[in-house]
Amino acid sequence: MSYQPTDRHLTAQTDPTVLSLPHRGMRNGLHGPSIPSGPSVAGPPPAHRAIELGQRYELLERLGVSSAASQDFDELAQDMAEKAGFLYGFVNLFLEEQTFVGLHQPPADSGYVIVGRTMSHDHGWCPEVVARKKALPLHDVHASPRFSGNQVVDAVGIRSYFGAPLIHDSGTVLGTVCVIDPEKRPLHEARRLRDIVISAGAQVMDRIAPAPGR
Repeated sequence: MSYQPTDRHLTAQTDPTVLSLPHRGMRNGLHGPSIPSGPSVAGPPPAHRAIELGQRYELLERLGVSSAASQDFDELAQDMAEKAGFLYGFVNLFLEEQTFVGLHQPPADSGYVIVGRTMSHDHGWCPEVVARKKALPLHDVHASPRFSGNQVVDAVGIRSYFGAPLIHDSGTVLGTVCVIDPEKRPLHEARRLRDIVISAGAQVMDRIAPAPGR
């Protein structure tokens, strides 16, 4: 499958007004807006990004994996978030936008921000996970200047993030799994939370591309 910039599942969304993410315990009956998808990047992407994007599309077609929302992946995102004790969980394919084929979040009337199914590559920490090809545990995003200056932190108020890459046997990085929350976590919890997302990533890849003999 060649690179398809007009994939019907990746229609651009209108940016909502950004409000702060409500704190835990706030239950005013109102829910917040979606995480903004951000402005489109002007001009064509860098050559290496275009090549990687084409490889992902081709591999996903070969594996028969859709970029549409999946109940199976939603359930896996929920299980991952609940095990970690986080409000949000994602199974994220890195296509033209970060595309959440699996998503878990609080109910619409919970008072927390309700997120959409896509987000710009310029936002969040999953781009770092894809680039480094290994898990990124951030028990407190403000503990590192490198990761504290981020649109998700500034606009939405996320304090903790744990993500792991989805790497095919061919070496192609298809995306990530991650959990996020408005509260930081104790440093001593970092290893356990990292292991939860790594395990969830392995489950996703086992569903996408089962090992021979399974």
